[in-house]
Amino acid sequence: MPEVIFTGPAGRLEGRYQPAKGDRTAPIAIVLHPHPQFGGTMNNQIVYQLFYMFTKRNFSVLRFNFRGVGRSQGAFDHGAGELSDAAAALDWVQTIHPDARGCWVAGFSFGAWIGMQLLMRRPEVEGFISIAPPANLHDFTFLAPCPSSGLIIQGDQDKVVPPKDVQALVDKLKTQKGIKIDHTIIQGANHFFEGDVDQLIEACAAYVDKRLGAARAA
Repeated sequence: MPEVIFTGPAGRLEGRYQPAKGDRTAPIAIVLHPHPQFGGTMNNQIVYQLFYMFTKRNFSVLRFNFRGVGRSQGAFDHGAGELSDAAAALDWVQTIHPDARGCWVAGFSFGAWIGMQLLMRRPEVEGFISIAPPANLHDFTFLAPCPSSGLIIQGDQDKVVPPKDVQALVDKLKTQKGIKIDHTIIQGANHFFEGDVDQLIEACAAYVDKRLGAARAA
């Protein structure tokens, strides 16, 4: 799992990168961490586990620290700069893997909000995983329409992001044609999935496997 430094809009960004083995056309995955001002880093347990979930499926995977976190330069920018960081991260992986046959974005909490903005900017993003998207704290009306199918997943005991707000977001997205939104609720899990990370990652892995299987069948 090589440590990497690449150039972002506000200076260098620190990441961890694992290329796919023996497949120049392997898909790319970018994993985005929770809120930088509340302790979110690329070493968050959920981000770390998502990284390895994609690695095991032979994606070329990058997780990185947003500006101002760890050894990444810059300062917190309330989402606008962090979205630019995510776009720069995707650009960096694509320069290494220009023949990648697809791209996924996964994010947790604040990272889910950034990830869903990124997929609006980048038509090559074909799948997303959005874990506990903060639908009560941030505006998601930019998803008009949502361009990609994906998974939204949350715990039913989330006290940070009320499940009713995420349900409202899911209901809105499900009315759109041409995409399919899967919505999974982890019973008993809180916002941070304490004690439930394994179940969370298993659900994410099952979704990715389903999508990959459908793509192979097609």
